[in-house]
Amino acid sequence: MLQIRIHGRGGQGVVTAAEMLSVAAFLEGKYAQAFPSFGSERTGAPVVSFCRIDDKEIRLREPIMEPDVLIIQDPTLFKVIDVFQGIKRDGYLLVNSNKSFAELGLSQAAAKLPPGHARIVAASEIALKHIGRPLPNAVLLGAFAALSGTVRLESVTAAIREAFSGKIAEANVAAATEAFEAASAASVAA
Repeated sequence: MLQIRIHGRGGQGVVTAAEMLSVAAFLEGKYAQAFPSFGSERTGAPVVSFCRIDDKEIRLREPIMEPDVLIIQDPTLFKVIDVFQGIKRDGYLLVNSNKSFAELGLSQAAAKLPPGHARIVAASEIALKHIGRPLPNAVLLGAFAALSGTVRLESVTAAIREAFSGKIAEANVAAATEAFEAASAASVAA
């Protein structure tokens, strides 16, 4: 079972990201579940959502304490909470930023993971370019597809089109595709 924990702030689409990821997995014939965890329900407050993906029925219902994958939508959270808590030694890390791991002060955390398992994607910038707003959620799902290989980009884009419609859906698909390509290029360079 692959367990994914997504950290962000209220208003960044953290819950929607987990839901779209579970739909993408379902479209590939896998079992999936997505659910959020809220503190104070206000824009800008830290939010965590969870997604589990497996080839068999998932019976667990508790929050993910030992994630295989961490997706960080807002790098300012590193100063507020311990987002790395419980990450598995062979886990994956995907961070939304235009800074390097060194600039973020995360070189040691990234170095603890296997080579190629930690990636930075400027998801907010890509979203701004395609969507007109710095919403990183769908963008990071494209990068997740490239990083982990758990779901295909085609499944991610189909899930985006189920969550959104019209121009918004197509803008998010374009942004996710660009992030997929950026994360794929980064893996070749790594």
